[in-house]
Amino acid sequence: MHSYLTQNLSQPWPILKHYDQDHLYNIALPLGGIGTGTVSLGGRGELRDWEIGNKPAKKYSTVTIGNDAPFFSVFVNQPSTSSKITKALIGPVHPTEYLHYEGRACNNHGLPRFRQASFDAAYPFGVVNLSDSNMPIEVRIKGFNPFIPTDAESSGIPIAVLYYEVTNLTNEILDVSICGSMRNFVGQDGSKYFIAGNGDYVPTGAKNNTNVYREDFSGQLKGIYMNSTNIDPNDPAWGTIALTTLVDSPNAIVTYRLSSISNEWYHALLDFWDDFSTDGTLHDKGQLIDDNPMASLAVKKQIQPSGVELFPFFITWNFPNRMAWSPTIVGNYYSTLYKDAWDVCIQTLPHLADLEMNTLDFINLILASDYPGVLKEAALFNLTTLRSQTVFRIADGHLMAWEGVFDIFGSCLGSCTHVWNYEQAIAFLFGNLAKTMRDVEFNYATFDDGAMNFRVQLPLTKPQVRTGTAADGQMGCIMKMYRDWQLSGDDDFLKKNWQQIKKVLAFAWQPNSWDTDQDGVEEGAQPNTMDVTYYGPNPQCNFWYLGALRAAYVMASYIGDEDFANKCGYLFMHGSTWVDNNLFNGEYYEQKIIDPETGQFMSNDDANVPDYQLGKGCLVDQLVGQMMSHVCNLGYLASSTNIAMTCRSILKYNYLDTFNEHFNNMRSFVIGDESGLLMASWPRGRLQFPFPYFSEAMTGFEYTAACNMIYENQTQEGLKCIQSIRNRFDGLKRNPFSEPECGHHYGRSMTSWTTLLAWSGFHYSAVTRTMEFGDKTGVFFWSNGYSWGSCWIVKDKTKAHLTVVYGTVEIEFFGIKGKPMKKLLERVILSSTSDLKTLTIEFDD
Repeated sequence: MHSYLTQNLSQPWPILKHYDQDHLYNIALPLGGIGTGTVSLGGRGELRDWEIGNKPAKKYSTVTIGNDAPFFSVFVNQPSTSSKITKALIGPVHPTEYLHYEGRACNNHGLPRFRQASFDAAYPFGVVNLSDSNMPIEVRIKGFNPFIPTDAESSGIPIAVLYYEVTNLTNEILDVSICGSMRNFVGQDGSKYFIAGNGDYVPTGAKNNTNVYREDFSGQLKGIYMNSTNIDPNDPAWGTIALTTLVDSPNAIVTYRLSSISNEWYHALLDFWDDFSTDGTLHDKGQLIDDNPMASLAVKKQIQPSGVELFPFFITWNFPNRMAWSPTIVGNYYSTLYKDAWDVCIQTLPHLADLEMNTLDFINLILASDYPGVLKEAALFNLTTLRSQTVFRIADGHLMAWEGVFDIFGSCLGSCTHVWNYEQAIAFLFGNLAKTMRDVEFNYATFDDGAMNFRVQLPLTKPQVRTGTAADGQMGCIMKMYRDWQLSGDDDFLKKNWQQIKKVLAFAWQPNSWDTDQDGVEEGAQPNTMDVTYYGPNPQCNFWYLGALRAAYVMASYIGDEDFANKCGYLFMHGSTWVDNNLFNGEYYEQKIIDPETGQFMSNDDANVPDYQLGKGCLVDQLVGQMMSHVCNLGYLASSTNIAMTCRSILKYNYLDTFNEHFNNMRSFVIGDESGLLMASWPRGRLQFPFPYFSEAMTGFEYTAACNMIYENQTQEGLKCIQSIRNRFDGLKRNPFSEPECGHHYGRSMTSWTTLLAWSGFHYSAVTRTMEFGDKTGVFFWSNGYSWGSCWIVKDKTKAHLTVVYGTVEIEFFGIKGKPMKKLLERVILSSTSDLKTLTIEFDD
């Protein structure tokens, strides 16, 4: 354990994005694992959004807003001046936090703070830089949680790692103490509360909770274990929390408090402050005064002149009783791995140095790649969605998801197929997790006739009730199944699900379905991700359908199901031709509206046109199925010339440099002089009541359009759109680590990972053991969900140097766009655990 702290100090963290003091207010970087919940590190060092339980809790601080909220503080004794200073480890109060009817606009408002703050990030690493002209020290708060692609367990640890790195700015020895204070809020996750007479939101649920001081690892691990034996152990808010530190030097003095005096007139905070600010140590108040007793843990060290000392703290938790949208407990997978919050420390801390190094390998590899910076930012910073309450793993390991999360509720239940069709991060970073989602879609959400609920119910052990299908969602799931089979090379996975895949596709051919006449074109009523039903052929749903037909053709051919392959191949060819001939208007693809009563095509000017259609509109994500086809390496689903023209038209008609003159009757995700892509435009005449979201701009859809532009070598146009998105999430106006749509941390925002795939042209098939890249030269990070590394394509494209950093990959064919596919003399297995980690492939001039 001793080497861990020393090693950590020698490992600098990378910086992708810097935020100055004027751009900190909305920063909240989630610290926690996949499916575990999180607590967020604020841009000024505050701990906010305590969502470590089983529900969203934006703005929740475990208590009523005020000075009682969790915080870390520092005590400094400078002997030469007899100066003793105590401050909260938080940057200055923001001007919007000055006004409140009771003088409590923000948490910890009454605590002395540092005057200067800034924030550096390369997710999952975040660093708060604190300084003050009156302080003889500078402090860097370094927060992270392990994130290692392919290793879902190591990336799913319920821990917030906080390193307080203190630099002595003087030429004398300083006594410095860092203290973390928080109430034991087990049972009090924010879901139960009452409104006080002054309108305050007062959370309830804690009941005679208990704090216990513990030590382990021969005294190196010290901390406070928080639990409760008075709360129903089946309550979703029941669980355990631990606040701990590691001590590797006799120089360190650890003291603690397990409770406090009565908090009447906020005496508890006063008593703590008087105690800590005397000499930087604590004197325990053992008696239990409150249902949610205060716990404080302090570490005191001497810091040599101009020296640096690290004060590590860890917040761990275990809340096993997740319900999500289920009427009964479905549990948490992580809770099957750890007995309680203390066990998280026992299992994790001995390996934390390795976990940190592997995480650094991942991030440093991306940052060293030749992707534009804005692509790195968009791809990495949206991975927070995987850590948020949007995503969770039930006890049996299946990955489930809301669409996003509201402040205190999940948003739109059911691992919604048409939302989760867009993102590519899960499949390319955690392939085995992606396969659990396919299992849910094809083996739990699908009925005997092939209808797939686009929102699955929980628990999975209970038979599903039909709630509705989505034309885009269902067809997209077939493409995702193809993608996940290709990336994994798992033939058993394909064969096991083949009959279900056939059913799901054939559902489109049933009476009153989407392609009843079986001509490769969806003409029927098509429920879709715009939360409406389209009547008549449209590009959004038909490109998904064409992609599903193409994917099914390849899978059927591989399986040996020739009749089904032939049918899918015929429908694809006919449908592709029809879409080009009938939906492409010379600039982009449009909808041909069909009268739901007569089944006949109708003019956009017809007074009986159904509400909420697209008609002649230019839709921002009309090529989403084409984007997915590129990701899957299935090629063009329609004329490549028409596809390229459509991308140019989307930019021409949908991109606004400013929204100052834009009327929007719906939600505003872009405001004022910000820029972005509209959901739809109507250069050829708008319907009276189009689909509801037409006047909005939402990031997941914008990324889709931008990725298609990049795939069409319209790279500057694509970058322009992506830069417009990230400019909006500048830390002041919006949180850089949460792109909302219908809720925070919206699933579709992880389409941003596709920007890396589009830029590099990366494809991998474990089925044929083929890796390919596009026509750009340079160094590119790659990942396939089971391994990851980098590829350096030299400037003249005569050589490529392929390296595996984590996992194992088999290569038999290697390709660069514009060069003949290279067949290796023999199959090569590259592995991070073997001597063979790098392969050089040479091409003819």
